[in-house]
Amino acid sequence: MAPSQPAALDPTSPSTSLLTDMYELTMLQASLRAGTAERASVFELFGRRLPSSRRFGVVAGTGRLLDAIEAFTFTPAQIDFLHRTGVVDDTTLDYLRGYRFTGSVRGYAEGECYFSGSPLLTVEGTFAEACILETVALSIYNYDCAVASAASRMTIAAHGRPCVDFGARRAHEQAAVAAARAAVVGGFIATSCLEAGMRYGIPTVGTSAHSFTLLHDSEEEAFAAQVASLGPGTTILVDTYDIARGVERAVAAARAAGGELGAVRLDSGDLVAEAFKVRAQLDALGATTTRITVTNDLDEHAIAALGAAPVDSYGVGTKLVTGSGRPTAALVYKLVERADAQGVMQEVAKFSEGGKATVGGRKWAGRVVDASGSASEELVVSARSQDEALEALAEAGARPLEVELVKDGRIVEEHRGTGALTAAAERHRVSRAELPYPAWRLSEGEPAVPTRHLDLDGRSAQRR
Repeated sequence: MAPSQPAALDPTSPSTSLLTDMYELTMLQASLRAGTAERASVFELFGRRLPSSRRFGVVAGTGRLLDAIEAFTFTPAQIDFLHRTGVVDDTTLDYLRGYRFTGSVRGYAEGECYFSGSPLLTVEGTFAEACILETVALSIYNYDCAVASAASRMTIAAHGRPCVDFGARRAHEQAAVAAARAAVVGGFIATSCLEAGMRYGIPTVGTSAHSFTLLHDSEEEAFAAQVASLGPGTTILVDTYDIARGVERAVAAARAAGGELGAVRLDSGDLVAEAFKVRAQLDALGATTTRITVTNDLDEHAIAALGAAPVDSYGVGTKLVTGSGRPTAALVYKLVERADAQGVMQEVAKFSEGGKATVGGRKWAGRVVDASGSASEELVVSARSQDEALEALAEAGARPLEVELVKDGRIVEEHRGTGALTAAAERHRVSRAELPYPAWRLSEGEPAVPTRHLDLDGRSAQRR
């Protein structure tokens, strides 16, 4: 197939409609011609299995997806591009000019943990309007869930010590903003990325780099200049030259300004050994309130290795924004139910070999908690109605996991915005605390909670 001719588009366009694989629109065109585009359809976003080494996943990206759905309209410039490059025909262009998603979306609340087969999103509408959301929904959830899952493992390893996102320079500029938001869902408390701070209300942090020290004629001058600008409570990077001398000079600079140094940052060397040496030096200098923060290519395993060291906080970059080795959550978006020619809803599923089969029918999910308060099972119920499914979940003692995100095309506002991000972070803290102990291990292993599928139409239950 010959590639489409390139055409310049406005990169600042607020529309999300072309963040879409071409085959979404060619399927739309074919279904319009076939007269099947308006068939009622149900799509489901889920993962067949968790990525290797992940014992649970973390739902993140919900607020961003709702923004993307709202902005999923086709501008005149985009319609012109699709016309000039021959992506779709005029009938399809006419449909896209008036496109607005008018269906409904429900899904796991942001911050919830999830497992193999968990139906993270259920999108209901016509085939035409639900089909073309596939790419943008997957791109947001696959990235954000991967980052939030990595962030959660890192905050587990940190044992309550604060973790901060320093990954802006290690990712695409827009991915960095998304990663900062997802990291907060997973338990991070701040970011170095100012755009993320403005857009999502995340606290921002940062003081200086090695270049600032190298700019000055001496380390003493650099530290004095930083303290004069930011105050003695600043964090000074002390390993540009010799760490011990740097610590001594940083403490002296703060005291010369009438206070105690807020923190020192270590960014190189054997961080465990250096943290012990620096803590001893600070205490010997009487700087007992001065904290130690460490950076330098940290992941959850490096953070765990620092658990016994006198470290007060962690700055995480590359491994955070790349999902700590798992840059995608391996989620898929599949049609599970649709109307037939008579308008009767029918379950549909893939039966292909190689582990890519799907389970048909719309589903509702709940989490079963045992007498000790620990999650023991993810129960996914296939049913014809929500009342049926909720009754089955209640009989099993399962806590329902899904919330309404979009109703008849209208965004449920409580699930996006600054308040929603704060609520998602707290929801994750509670959801993770509910998991059994194996979930907190950093080693590879089976999902911490098994998923059981219950089909109320009578087919045998399935356990993944």
